[in-house]
Amino acid sequence: MSSSSSSPVRLTNFPAIKNAPFPAEGNGSFSNLALAGAVVVVPYFVKKWIPLVNRGGFWTYFVLAVLLGVPVTVGYWTIMSYVGKRKNEKLTFPGKPIEHYITFHDPELKEKYSKGNKIPMQIAYDAYFDGKLSFNGDVLEVLEWRHDWAAFTFTWELFRYVLFTLIPEVIVHSPAQDESQVRDHYDRGDDFYEWFLGPRMIYTCGIIGDPDREETLEELQDNKLVTVCEKLRLQPSDKLLDIGCGWGTLVAFAGKNYKCDVTGVTLARNQTAFGNKRLVDNGVSPDKGRILCMDFRDVPHPPGHFTKIVSLEMAEHVGIRRYGAYLRQVYDLLDDDGIFVLQVAGFRPHWQYEDLIWGIFMNKYVFPGADASCSLGWVITQVESAGFEVKNVDVLGVHYSATIWRWYKNWLSNKDKAVAKYGIKLYRIWEYFLASAVITSRQGGASLFQLTLHKNLNAYPRIDAVKTHASVHLTPSVPISSVE
Repeated sequence: MSSSSSSPVRLTNFPAIKNAPFPAEGNGSFSNLALAGAVVVVPYFVKKWIPLVNRGGFWTYFVLAVLLGVPVTVGYWTIMSYVGKRKNEKLTFPGKPIEHYITFHDPELKEKYSKGNKIPMQIAYDAYFDGKLSFNGDVLEVLEWRHDWAAFTFTWELFRYVLFTLIPEVIVHSPAQDESQVRDHYDRGDDFYEWFLGPRMIYTCGIIGDPDREETLEELQDNKLVTVCEKLRLQPSDKLLDIGCGWGTLVAFAGKNYKCDVTGVTLARNQTAFGNKRLVDNGVSPDKGRILCMDFRDVPHPPGHFTKIVSLEMAEHVGIRRYGAYLRQVYDLLDDDGIFVLQVAGFRPHWQYEDLIWGIFMNKYVFPGADASCSLGWVITQVESAGFEVKNVDVLGVHYSATIWRWYKNWLSNKDKAVAKYGIKLYRIWEYFLASAVITSRQGGASLFQLTLHKNLNAYPRIDAVKTHASVHLTPSVPISSVE
């Protein structure tokens, strides 16, 4: 349903989601050509104007280009984040003083940003985590108006993290690095995650079944479990592999309801123990279901062993460098007539600076190592290069916003327990993470892609999938008469 507001952009009023009160566009100005030109031209003028090097030849220029490449790039990104234009200006910022949204507890920050200057978002969230400022009211509500008080500009801290942490991790992405990051994150304590995930313990996107009512988190997750299992067309004779199975809820659901053989793989010890107990508690015997604590690269089965494979929001952690190898391994493990459902988060290619700053925050504080959060086009190129054919794609960003909104409310309701055990800083990091994720997934800054895939072979029985190809079997919304 639409709002009756006189806003120049359409506002929504659906019970299923946290509706945006002020969906303003931000700065997305950037040019690869301009950046390349700066990287080429700046060393030329440095060589021309500085006496110590102006007599050198090509190799002098080449050395200067290498030395100045990073500083020029940093400078260009910084300048464009300050002076670039908004995508559009249909919505005018209210222009309220920053103190309307934030209370400063640090004198230096108060002196610097209480005189009409917007505070860079990175400085704001780090200051919030450290207790140097607080938000005036609900964090999510204050973030809805972030463009009125925050600047989405690049800071040295952002560049420092990218240059000295993110890029090296992208390059290395070793099994040891993956294991350390996953266990540090997911073995924190099952109670920590239950306080926002709820009893299903599913750390992936749910699916809205009815946008006209506020379904519970459990309903959203059950909707997703059914959707995935139906897309896989599970049968009792199937052998299902869930790569990155988390606490094993999908594995248990499939084994319990579809009676197939199920295997889950995770690097987290806590998840392994929890998942194996969940299997038993749901009547799935050890000979029909198991959770293995191991790297997906070590799955102990021969090629073609699994008839169905699913991977929900795990591929981001594989990393850009190893993405192709990951998909080739899935291809080898999958039966030639099998189905692979891949669900992966990613950023829009026509980004805005707030998307990038949020992505760096996520990599630093929430999902270290998840550098393969790329655009849908990039993902499709990767799966096709690995030999898969894309049967269907569903973009689930708004469904994720609905899911995380419920996680956020759960987290707030468990504040006292979370702070008592894990401290106020970690509580605030997760509070900000969930609040900001509600917004960015709702507005498309980061989204979620669910792909149904199979091997691109001549002999694949494509006709088998027609009955479950839901997106081409729609019920008309109006009476239909054929054209004579």
